Amino acid sequence: MNDFGLAFHHLGLACSDEAAGILFLSGLFYSIGERCYDPNQKVYLRFCTADAQLPIELITRADSDGPLNNYLKNCTGLVYHICYSSPDSAQSLAAMSRAGLRVLPISLPTPAPLFEGRAVSFHMIKGIGLLELLHE
Repeated sequence: MNDFGLAFHHLGLACSDEAAGILFLSGLFYSIGERCYDPNQKVYLRFCTADAQLPIELITRADSDGPLNNYLKNCTGLVYHICYSSPDSAQSLAAMSRAGLRVLPISLPTPAPLFEGRAVSFHMIKGIGLLELLHE
């Protein structure tokens, strides 16, 4: 296990055009998961997998006041976050802080419909980007 007690889970790809995202990932031989609405994040999600490739969560906005609006104002898509799972999220976050990383909480743990109700939280790591933490 690494210093932070984290295991890679997926990359989050935010797209303004879900059909284009599906076309792109399908062309890379990803299996496209069922569409899922997450009312906490106000987004539509699809979990996409392919042999010998990183799993990707395809994220598209669902509501006019959702969190993706600011991110997608000036571009049509981007890698939005990186997700790691942790058996002890408090310990993982503390280890990152002890290592000298500045970790800012963005959201408290909330049930994620895409991951069968397992809790996720979001944290901004200064100089790195957005971390989604999947709580074990």
